[in-house]
Amino acid sequence: MNSNGNYAFAAVIALTLILTGAARAQAAAPARTTTGDYPTKPVRMIVPSAPGGGTDIVARVIAQGLSEAWGQTVVVDNRGGAGGTAGVTVAAKASAPDGYTLLLGSNGHLSFAPAVNRHLPYDPQKDLAPVSLVAQQPFVAGVFAGLPVNSMKEFIAYAKSRPGALSYGSGGSGSASHLGTELLQLIAGFKMLHVPYKGTGPGVAALLSGEIQFLLAGIATIMPHSRSGKLKALAVTGATRSKAAPDVPTVAEAGVAGYEFVVWYGVMAPGGTPAPIIAKINAEIARILRSPATSERYAAAGLDPVSNSPAEFAALLKQEIPKWQLVVKAANIHVD
Repeated sequence: MNSNGNYAFAAVIALTLILTGAARAQAAAPARTTTGDYPTKPVRMIVPSAPGGGTDIVARVIAQGLSEAWGQTVVVDNRGGAGGTAGVTVAAKASAPDGYTLLLGSNGHLSFAPAVNRHLPYDPQKDLAPVSLVAQQPFVAGVFAGLPVNSMKEFIAYAKSRPGALSYGSGGSGSASHLGTELLQLIAGFKMLHVPYKGTGPGVAALLSGEIQFLLAGIATIMPHSRSGKLKALAVTGATRSKAAPDVPTVAEAGVAGYEFVVWYGVMAPGGTPAPIIAKINAEIARILRSPATSERYAAAGLDPVSNSPAEFAALLKQEIPKWQLVVKAANIHVD
């Protein structure tokens, strides 16, 4: 790795360990709708992916809860395409920032995309207003069952002894599984060949067959195959062990200090949406996430409920976007 790579690598680790700083105060636009009478008509929640995926599952849980609380329909509008950027752009460029258009996005759309796409048609920090995080999901490091390793520490040593000989899969260039694996390699100091697939499903099939040797994917995707012995689940990528897989250690427990990676989901509104409206939605989301029914539905999908304030959400984006820009630079990732 050259001096620029070393600098970027050091910066990645520093940003990974840094605590979330204070958020910039949001400038509140003059309210077009008072908090008391909002909403008076159906609300559209844009999901920048096809039905059935993790983002869609989360969106439908939140939309149902809001509909029941408000007595107004919250319509889930799936807008897949262009890696999610098409749907996010629709929300970011909504004609009226009045609370009747919302976005359920993930860090893939809001912090990865700005890092890998130099021609992104929206700026998540300027064109969108954070409302609240709503869920997060650690990934699981799965490896081909035929590899002679039984822990993340053994796998890293195995990969280091065979530089470039192993392959890892992802759900596509710039996807969560891609960037999460590149971050792991940068911090742990090893390198594998990247094989992008058109979604997680084909990547899992490739892992089961031995076409690739490593894949980061959701708990609900990896653990059934691990329990059946068809692959090995070596570690979870979150800061703590998952309730859905309590016997699987974290990557940090395996000795990779500073590594933490989760996929998070959050509700955003178009930039300029009145602060009182955002505050009302935020409070309702927090109530929904405290519901046992929400916890049960999330658990079935390997998700954990999590909420925060609009300011805390804004601070998360401010921290994450430059972090992933450094990862992309250090790993020499080119998507567009």
